[in-house]
Amino acid sequence: MAGSSHNIYARSPIPSTASYDSSSVSSAASPRMQGGYDGGLMGASSRGMGGHPQHINLPLSHSAFQNPYGPSTTSPGPPGMESMAASTGSSSGTPGVSSAQMSSANLQAQKRAYRQRRKDPSCDACRERKVKCDATETTSCSECSSRNVKCQFTKETNRRMSSIKQVQDLEKQITQVKRENSHLRSLLNARESELMASGEAQQPSLKLPEIGSHPKQRPRPPPPHDLSRVRSNIRNFGRGIFKPPALYRQIGAQGHFNPPRPDLPPKFVADHLLKSYYSSMHLIIPILHWPTFEQEYEAVYKAGSLHGVPPVWSSLLFAVFAVGVLFSSDSSIRRPQQGKDFIEVSRTLIDMWNDDFVIDHAKTAILTSIFLTEMNLKSAAWTWLASAVRISQDIGLHCETGPWPMIEGEMRRRVWWGIYVWDRHMSLELGKPLLIEDGDCDAGIPAAIDDHWIHDAGIMVPTGASPLTNFVLPIIHVVRSVSQLIKTLKLPIISLTTLATFDTHFNSCMSAFPPECQPTAQEPLNPIMLAPICYLMNARLVLHRHNLTTSCPPEVRSNAIEKCIRVALDSMKLFARAMTFPASPTPEIPLFGSTANALTCTHIWRCTLILLFASQLDAALTCIRASSIIATLRDVNVACGRNIAFFLDVLIEKRRSGGSAGFGGPSNGREIDEELIAYVSGDLQASTENSWVWTGGETGMDIAANIGTKGLSPTLHRGGNENGTAILSDVEARDWGGWERVEYLLSILARESGSAYQQAGFRGVQGAPPRGDSGRERGKGNERMSITNII
Repeated sequence: MAGSSHNIYARSPIPSTASYDSSSVSSAASPRMQGGYDGGLMGASSRGMGGHPQHINLPLSHSAFQNPYGPSTTSPGPPGMESMAASTGSSSGTPGVSSAQMSSANLQAQKRAYRQRRKDPSCDACRERKVKCDATETTSCSECSSRNVKCQFTKETNRRMSSIKQVQDLEKQITQVKRENSHLRSLLNARESELMASGEAQQPSLKLPEIGSHPKQRPRPPPPHDLSRVRSNIRNFGRGIFKPPALYRQIGAQGHFNPPRPDLPPKFVADHLLKSYYSSMHLIIPILHWPTFEQEYEAVYKAGSLHGVPPVWSSLLFAVFAVGVLFSSDSSIRRPQQGKDFIEVSRTLIDMWNDDFVIDHAKTAILTSIFLTEMNLKSAAWTWLASAVRISQDIGLHCETGPWPMIEGEMRRRVWWGIYVWDRHMSLELGKPLLIEDGDCDAGIPAAIDDHWIHDAGIMVPTGASPLTNFVLPIIHVVRSVSQLIKTLKLPIISLTTLATFDTHFNSCMSAFPPECQPTAQEPLNPIMLAPICYLMNARLVLHRHNLTTSCPPEVRSNAIEKCIRVALDSMKLFARAMTFPASPTPEIPLFGSTANALTCTHIWRCTLILLFASQLDAALTCIRASSIIATLRDVNVACGRNIAFFLDVLIEKRRSGGSAGFGGPSNGREIDEELIAYVSGDLQASTENSWVWTGGETGMDIAANIGTKGLSPTLHRGGNENGTAILSDVEARDWGGWERVEYLLSILARESGSAYQQAGFRGVQGAPPRGDSGRERGKGNERMSITNII
């Protein structure tokens, strides 16, 4: 009723100015009558009416209930009267009288209990004049109209009648609302089904930070009056209960920890390792103020020993040596054993039971995590990263505090953001939860100034010098979106809108890199720049790869494959340009190989799988040759080569059996090969939330039972090899045949596919080593093999 929504007396054409008196409703509808609406106005139960009908002295008539507010079959009297009458009649024990006759008799008796009235009560004016009232719900009565008076219903009797009619009106409205809700719910369910099919359901609201923006600063309390005496007392008498904030602590001398100092490596070796560290890791995560660190380093070597040097600084120095070993281009350096020796020395010089940490503890912990990551010891690296995060938070690096001297304040920011970058990288690579919440990050973005130009007296950049030579700022812009990316990856399907939002943000991040890193550039790319740009390219690939899951409909999965192919092709162009960069006059190890880190290796591997699956064999060959240059310099690269060789075997076998051996796009009409998709998804199957191949598989003791160790505790039996499940054994590192066999298998796939491929391009078939192998250190898993041995 349109009118009833504005006026409780819906029939009156002129709204009443009188307020609605709830007491009149109570007088008309007793508590027992209200009880007839169980839980509200939704039903007509007679539970509260008692065992007999209650006669309410209302002047109602039989015709009063044959009106628009209720069905014509409704009996006179309050709601629920019919059921009571039926109940009374059915319970009667009068012999010879049927229940229908008793119900009819009771109904007539109830009708007689009410005075017969006409259809509707009269308005106030007609009641006073005792004339017939013909008012309707929308028009005033003729009497009031002719006399030009207000036609309203405010008298007590009318209000009682109106209260009953109001209840009936509300019941009618409730029925209509329920019907509309049911209809809307059905439409909503249909819409949700459509959104789930298209991947647009349950998409989070993205809050991607703007490029160059700083985290929102928390408000600080206003400084009080001089409370130096209070602060002194708190430091003194609060000791043993709580610590002051990191900025206001008194760091102890740490004299309780004084391990024996190791001998320093030869100066020429140390110089080379520092140079290797600076040209690789320092350009990505500049956590050392290089001029200051070099001065301290030279002072130590001038003294000839580490005696008198704080153990934590000595630990930091050997951690730098260990990372420098991994990125060294000197073949005389014993990789990786010498790095392991250095990192072990670093471990013995750091006291993790210490309760007064300094910034060098955080630097050493993050460098240890980086070293372990490059050694493919990811769980150990994850643990040391957690230590770095907690140490940095304990000393307040995550907050913008101060004032600090210029160098110290800037390095606090750089160390924090270096740990932040590594946290995002590890979480995205391993599918682990973030250790740092964006809401807890209150430190400002590092200055776009190289650390050589930062002095305590201020920032001074010489005329014509480049103010920034590292890549920490472009990398920070990329990884600040990782928290939103990880939340998005928890969804069953990522919608096209969300994908487009991330792509737009990643394009903005790309513009922050130097011009030579742009996809449209053509000149050779310095391999040093490849590792930073892989942070961005890998994030793009991980984003689009998510929709390969079986939760997605076929068209969504096909679109995901096409997006992954596009990212892989863009990355391949970067690899090709980096491999053509002119090397130094006498390179012992190609610059491309020595500067590649574990992230570069795994990104090349992901791109190779995608390109092989898409039958992009030319591009896949470029990626394979990039991996062959890295060879055994990274442990994870050997494992990647073994996986690619296996995948090529599967593709060749499927091609020979006449099955689908790749992706031809959504228009080819073929179903997606689930086995190949599972292999192409790669480390997506390492995710607890997003993997699908493990559903219904063996777990716990069932795994041990399958390898003949039933009954042994998992802590007593560590699986099929002594190195655990993530590291290759010596046999596994050799059984795949090296990168020459990978190129040979690719040539076979090209021939089986009927591709117009230049067979002369496959040096593996001819037995010649790939480019860049001359004079390079080669491991056990990468010996040269003749074509006879390969076949």
